[in-house]
Amino acid sequence: MPDTSLVALAVSLLYLGSAACIYRILLTYRTTQGAIAWIIGLLGLPYIAVPLFLVLGRSRFGGYVKARRMGDKSLTALLKRFEQHTTSLSMLEQQHLDEQLQVLCRLGRQPFTEGNKCTLLKDGEATFEALISAMESATSYILLEFYIVRSDKIGQRIKTTLEKKLSEGVQVWFLYDDVGSFGLSRRYLKELAKAGAKVASFGDGNIRRRRFQINFRNHRKLLVCDGRIGFVGGINLGDEYMGTALGEEFWRDTHCRIEGPAVTGLQLAWLEDWNWASNEFPDLDWTPKETLPGNEQVLVLPTGPADTWETCTLFFLSCINNARSRIWIASPYFVPDVQVVNALQLAALRGVDVRIIIPEKSDSRLVGLAAYSYLIQANQAGIGIYRYQPGFMHQKVVLVDDHYAAVGTANLDNRSMRLNFEIMAINTSEAFVSDVATMLTEDLSYCRKMTKEDYQDRSIAFRLTCRAVRLLAPLL
Repeated sequence: MPDTSLVALAVSLLYLGSAACIYRILLTYRTTQGAIAWIIGLLGLPYIAVPLFLVLGRSRFGGYVKARRMGDKSLTALLKRFEQHTTSLSMLEQQHLDEQLQVLCRLGRQPFTEGNKCTLLKDGEATFEALISAMESATSYILLEFYIVRSDKIGQRIKTTLEKKLSEGVQVWFLYDDVGSFGLSRRYLKELAKAGAKVASFGDGNIRRRRFQINFRNHRKLLVCDGRIGFVGGINLGDEYMGTALGEEFWRDTHCRIEGPAVTGLQLAWLEDWNWASNEFPDLDWTPKETLPGNEQVLVLPTGPADTWETCTLFFLSCINNARSRIWIASPYFVPDVQVVNALQLAALRGVDVRIIIPEKSDSRLVGLAAYSYLIQANQAGIGIYRYQPGFMHQKVVLVDDHYAAVGTANLDNRSMRLNFEIMAINTSEAFVSDVATMLTEDLSYCRKMTKEDYQDRSIAFRLTCRAVRLLAPLL
């Protein structure tokens, strides 16, 4: 029989750990429902909840916050240089921006810049051809940051291109997320490093600083070449984006090519992430280009759990609350919290055309089930939820009236709003907004509009399952 005194000591330490976790929750929680769920678990099942909390329970990425503060002086200097020496809008022009656009500037800690040219890339084939073409044209350096990198055909093609550029003297910095790229072979990374690339993982290199915060992911997907051309959107580096996924299903996604001063915003976001992962500040080009490629106004909006505010949540709320004629959102993961649902309902009730495009077939069974539980509320308010039929829709796009459109990595779920590092590119150009509207209109033609009967006419067991899964929204 075990020594009763040792058992008592172990139980005491367990509950002491539980109390410490609860103390942490009360000081830092961001959502009431999440805090209550953790506290109930820590009191009722501490032997399960305490280890889980250490891994999944933190509400802010403390290590990144500390790194940001340590590097803040350098980053602030670069940001000031960005504002002063790029073709950012003048102070007078900034003041005349719509109030909602000024708010987005403050959220992103970056200015809108003019003189940009943006191109929508509506599928994997177009995106990879554009990525590789930009890399092949690079003469100084290439910066990559992707959530998922695979060592498949596309991954090998990317690596071959990078190795070729390294042999030509072009510098390469390669940043990947260790959770998203869990299946990436060590050989792939070693060969890149051997060729001369600087390679870093968002988590592995800073395991001490990270302190078991593996629930935080770098979900960004971006590329910068020479500080002149940049890319951002929903497409990772993998074969699934070339037309097949989820058992031979078509994979629908959107990326964006940016040329102009807004690329500096992408480069700043990359630099902060690289500094966290490696403690390095590479010497990059911050000098504005004399000849501007276009006339589009663009803001790069990075968001993440190290921000002072819930930047991603506030971004979506700003878009929804300020919409006057339409708010169309494409997101593969639709598990919004109460405040976002309420904002969508209010928008619909004031006559805004609210449409949410989600996939019919999802790569997450739980997320797919949770979406059904919103149908009654959506239908009552006049919110249209559309399921994309041809395959898995993975794009993250927001269209607000004819005013502006955003393309990037953020989903309408708790993970994007509170746990992931995301990034969106917001464009006010009439032509770009029109292109996005045309693209989403075409996507809607391949969608089935859901009705409350899709939920009400299902079995009680199905409805209970959907409602139960929705309770897991903070963890999905």
